[in-house]
Amino acid sequence: MTGDAALRIAVTGAGGRMGREVIEAATAREGVEVVLAVNRTPTDPVAGVDVADAARLDDLLAETAPDALVDFTGPESAAAYAETAAEAGVAVVTGTTGFDSGGTARLRAASEAVPLLKASNFSRGVAALRRAVREAVAAVPGYDVELTETHHDGKRDAPSGTAKTLLEDVEGVREDLDRRVHGREGDAPRGSDEIGVHARRAGDVTGEHEVLLAGNRETLALTHRAGDRGVFAAGALDAATWLVGRDPGRYDFDDVLDGSAAGGEGTTDDDG
Repeated sequence: MTGDAALRIAVTGAGGRMGREVIEAATAREGVEVVLAVNRTPTDPVAGVDVADAARLDDLLAETAPDALVDFTGPESAAAYAETAAEAGVAVVTGTTGFDSGGTARLRAASEAVPLLKASNFSRGVAALRRAVREAVAAVPGYDVELTETHHDGKRDAPSGTAKTLLEDVEGVREDLDRRVHGREGDAPRGSDEIGVHARRAGDVTGEHEVLLAGNRETLALTHRAGDRGVFAAGALDAATWLVGRDPGRYDFDDVLDGSAAGGEGTTDDDG
């Protein structure tokens, strides 16, 4: 994409929460055009955009020639959509989490043909939280660390992909914390090598993440709350705009925020 040309995007999972948010955000943003929206089950138009059958994605990509495909679906479908996009030469942005090692390998293979950006969260606030967490954990060695995340009652993976990324940030700074304890019950004294992890599912909570540090008779809590899914949709569109025209490779949302021009193994969240 060059000059004043509009960013042409395809959206998968158009009938889902995030698919709808991405389409609505794109139709409201100048310089972005949704040329294709697909869903696995019949869905009414979203923000005036017709939704086609996802089973025809390969043919539809050839017909519409989008610059990028934006995906928030499930691990299996996201991997399949990335493979189809790679065959069509279309860049991929995915916010899907919960990939196993096989799914991660499929994304990595797709990134050998096209630029692929995978992120567990597209919020600029969460990016700032991650940096603050790394700095805080380094500043208070020996403090206990607990992570709590809360999402709507329909979210399937637990802990969330963002929580896993935050845990990796903590573990990258504190090598002594190498055991994740998910919830506690009964006689469960805290070990010095553990990070407590707690996942809550309730109502329509968009997303909350808190990292609690405690020691030396003090506590420090770093928290991010997303008030609306539009935050993530806007970030995904920022990512798609930045990604188009890059060399094939794997990218992360930090690359977008940092303005990095280099590709490669930018992501490390192999299961998230």
